[in-house]
Amino acid sequence: MDFSVLRNLISRYCAGEEYWVDSRTVYIGHKEPPPAAEAYIPQRYPDNRIVSSKYTLWNFIPKNLFEQFRRIANFYFLLIFLVQLIIDTPTSPVTSGLPLFFVITVTAIKQGYEDWLRHKADCSINECPVDMVQQGTVVRTQSSKLRVGDVVMVREDETFPCDLILLSSSRGDGTCYVTTTSLDGESSHKTYYAVPDTMAFKTEQELDSLHATIECEQPQPDLYKFVGRINIYKEREDPIASLCHGYCVCVCVCDALLTIILHPVLENESAFSSSKPLLPLPPSRSMNAFLIVYLCILISKAVINTVLKYAWQWSADHDEPWYNHRTEIDRERHVVIRAFTDFLAFMVLFNYIIPVSMYVTVEMQKFLGSYFIVWDKDMYDEELGVGAQVNTSDLNEELGQVEYVFTDKTGTLTENNMEFIECCVDGHVYIPHAICNGQILSAASSIDMIDSSPGGYRREHEDLFFRALCLCHTVQVKEEETVDSIKRGIHLGKPTSFYISSSPDEVALVEGMKRLGYTYLRLKDSHMEILNKDDEIERFELLHVLNFDSVRRRMSVIVKSSSGEYLLFCKGADTSIFPRVVSGKVEQVRARVEQNAVEGLRTLCVAYRSLSPAEYEEACHQLSDAKLALKDREQWLAQAYDLIERDFTLLGATAVEDRLQEKAADTIESLQKAGMKVWVLTGDKMETAAATCYASKLFRRSTQILELTKKRTEEQSLHDVLFDLSRTVLRQRSLSGLSVECQDYGLIIDGATLSAVLKPSPESSGSGNYREIFLEISRNCSAVLCCRMAPLQKAQIVKLIKASKEHPITLAIGDGANDVSMILEAHVGIGIMGKEGRQAARNSDYAIPKFKHLKKMLLVHGHFYYIRIAELVQYFFYKNVCFIFPQFLYQFFCGFSQQPLYDTAYLTLYNISFTSLPILLYSLIEKHINNIIPTQKKRDVAKNALLRWPVFLYWTCLGLFNACIFFFGAYFLFDNTTFTSNGQMFGNWTFGTLVFTVLVFTVTLKLALDTHHWTWINHFVIWGSLLFYVIFSLLWGGIIWPFLNYQRMYYVFMQMLSSGPAWLGIILLITISLLPDVVKKVLCRTLWPTATERAQVGRTAT
Repeated sequence: MDFSVLRNLISRYCAGEEYWVDSRTVYIGHKEPPPAAEAYIPQRYPDNRIVSSKYTLWNFIPKNLFEQFRRIANFYFLLIFLVQLIIDTPTSPVTSGLPLFFVITVTAIKQGYEDWLRHKADCSINECPVDMVQQGTVVRTQSSKLRVGDVVMVREDETFPCDLILLSSSRGDGTCYVTTTSLDGESSHKTYYAVPDTMAFKTEQELDSLHATIECEQPQPDLYKFVGRINIYKEREDPIASLCHGYCVCVCVCDALLTIILHPVLENESAFSSSKPLLPLPPSRSMNAFLIVYLCILISKAVINTVLKYAWQWSADHDEPWYNHRTEIDRERHVVIRAFTDFLAFMVLFNYIIPVSMYVTVEMQKFLGSYFIVWDKDMYDEELGVGAQVNTSDLNEELGQVEYVFTDKTGTLTENNMEFIECCVDGHVYIPHAICNGQILSAASSIDMIDSSPGGYRREHEDLFFRALCLCHTVQVKEEETVDSIKRGIHLGKPTSFYISSSPDEVALVEGMKRLGYTYLRLKDSHMEILNKDDEIERFELLHVLNFDSVRRRMSVIVKSSSGEYLLFCKGADTSIFPRVVSGKVEQVRARVEQNAVEGLRTLCVAYRSLSPAEYEEACHQLSDAKLALKDREQWLAQAYDLIERDFTLLGATAVEDRLQEKAADTIESLQKAGMKVWVLTGDKMETAAATCYASKLFRRSTQILELTKKRTEEQSLHDVLFDLSRTVLRQRSLSGLSVECQDYGLIIDGATLSAVLKPSPESSGSGNYREIFLEISRNCSAVLCCRMAPLQKAQIVKLIKASKEHPITLAIGDGANDVSMILEAHVGIGIMGKEGRQAARNSDYAIPKFKHLKKMLLVHGHFYYIRIAELVQYFFYKNVCFIFPQFLYQFFCGFSQQPLYDTAYLTLYNISFTSLPILLYSLIEKHINNIIPTQKKRDVAKNALLRWPVFLYWTCLGLFNACIFFFGAYFLFDNTTFTSNGQMFGNWTFGTLVFTVLVFTVTLKLALDTHHWTWINHFVIWGSLLFYVIFSLLWGGIIWPFLNYQRMYYVFMQMLSSGPAWLGIILLITISLLPDVVKKVLCRTLWPTATERAQVGRTAT
């Protein structure tokens, strides 16, 4: 028997990890290759349906229950409920089952509603109409029915249904402009090129005759990377291999284009979007630790009562009194089994000390509280038309615990709105419409912007410089009247052209050249046209584009002039250009670059190289081999770029200004006053970034700057530099106790030195020594600037601070794709919805329109939410101690018989009805300082201050004290006393009801005393909860309910209220219970007031 067929079927339908290959073959139009070509192997791919939902109609109940009972608290109460069902316990299973059912139901409804919204969004996308080319005709179908290999037609302003390869465009040069708003939010236009061998196919019939396959890599998580090639089969010819250019996704802004589906939605790049696991942070860790303590208390109570019960029953009279003889079955059971059963019964009796409803209340508080951030009108930006967004509601309180803020510079602190300021050619400065070579020029004519009388050599370099900036870019000229349905560039009723690009720097440079007399006109038929200062059109054939990347920090183009000369133009950061320059006025240009950087301008250097025909052919061969490689294409391209981009002649440099955002300096100053350390992580050069830091008040004029840069480590060893800086800051710290004036330090470190700090050194067993010294230095600096940072290094900095011994809470904020790594690494990630796109906002926990909104996000919302969640957690444990400790004391007076003190209805409804709404509302709208941004007051709650063990012990002791007052106060009032007018004594259930009444009123009034911000909602909920308890007790005990087998509470509550001493006892016990807390607050506010309390007093005085 041939098992190969069976093996192929198994590999086809049950493909696992072992059958995974690095590449895939896509058959255009599902056409089989010619017989002489490679074997046709049909492949199975996922369909094109979007599935972002978590549940289905069939698996919702089991899957949701499984996830909920994975929580320790829910699983614990499930066990308690099962114990009540199995053994004879003192309380009804309803007392545990109903609260558990309530918690599970509320959580399931919340998660089900959220998943229903996801299902609804999925359907709207899956049913989106798409035009597909089949057998030479266009067929309308749904997006979900597309398959890999289908050819689709996309028209202007349509959203792409999946990842596509551009085969043909309505534009003659085979280009299209694409925005990736639906993927990463970037509204800037990106240019994509059709495959050269297919761009001639303009109609559906022509494309139907195409016989080709595409070999490409498997789907990758990188949104901006693609490796593939197309093989076109022609009759009696070998297949032609051609490079597949970067494929396109999202919105097309061309008339029409023909594309082939490469990856379905479930495999496309957006499906691989990064997410970070939610780790337990200090408030959550504190809550879990407190829960463990209370669990230990519960077990201790059960053990103590079990031991004391058998000690009490050691006497025969106590063991089996005359009124309660045991059955034969009970006598025959082993004492260990009886003891274990009693232990479980006591666990059931005291289990209410664990607040099961606390978790659902915390979830509701976080979920509902996130809407207050979204609804905040102060965080709405009129210019962008957007407000704050909350992607993760589980971190609201962590916003108030942030200790380190890591921020990007460009687009975060600055506007990312580039304006061309000047350029420098061989040391001569050109400023548009202002000064040229020291001469004030008129702005009437752009031709006057350039000195028309330089020498021959200088004139040649000047022309090359301006041509280089007009040619070395990826800017496109848009001549249509509309872009994104917005009319632009219309003057006197005639449409005019304007520039679009994915980089605002490039547009600023090209527009700057236009102001200086050199205008970039268009890219037509692979030829770039520019209008020089003599109004002559120059044409250059664009041969190759060496795209910019963050590692090389430069881009280049190879062009051919009309005279047949091959030119390589390159522009990039000074650190990436100067080492590759062999001629030119380097020192003059370097001096101007450093001066511009000190002024806070963004600088780029421009260089060129003339290529001989042989050098050009060699460069073409290197680029072709690298671009056709399916494996490690990035490494091959990097090597090719490195060999080509060398032996430059330096032409000059440019300076572009990126203005500081509105109120960025005020925001940084407020964060520093609140005790937060602010670090700026940027890829810019040191001088530019330092100027921005001074402008944003990160550094002050009195700040002593400590430099840990490559320049200094070249003069001294890294070891010596680190120890010198360490001695400097430690000496100042030792003197700070003796002097009022304390020196303010600021640290500047660059990417190269950071790599050396983090890299294991041969001088020691590892890099831990250098890391600790660096951390010690940075701890003693008020601000840190990290310049020349790669995206991965930004994440390494955040990770380094997170892992330090203090384990501080970190926040990272940025606006671009290069900031995603540090946003995901930080505890809290915030994305800015800026001009570099929305990828940072998409991967963040929160998104805000501008950097200035961070001030209110942290100092108001974060501060308030931390105080609210801290009060919620402590209050839940407090009120449950008050609730269950009288039950523990009662066992000493009932012979440890497991007799409950409270009625079943009270046990069931205490946490889910009588005391739940006031604390939930408090945790949503409480403001201990009304409408004031508490900058200095944040330090009162820093380091998780309100959830530390001393505060927890205070709340627990207060609960124990109140519980003793409730129980013994009622006990002594009952002692030898007749309460009713007819001399009738109160019974057991009346005693328990009296204790429970005092309990409910005390814990509710305690919350009322802690409330500072009163609204009508507070009054309604607090007094309404007390009224609801009274009305419920009257109805529960005043009506004979037919569904109850026995009604032990009948007329109990009315009988208690009919007694004057009972009223007096309730008022007296409530007053005594609340008095110590009131006295403590008065004394602390008078003798040791916090900054918050002083602000409250000042607010009241004004």
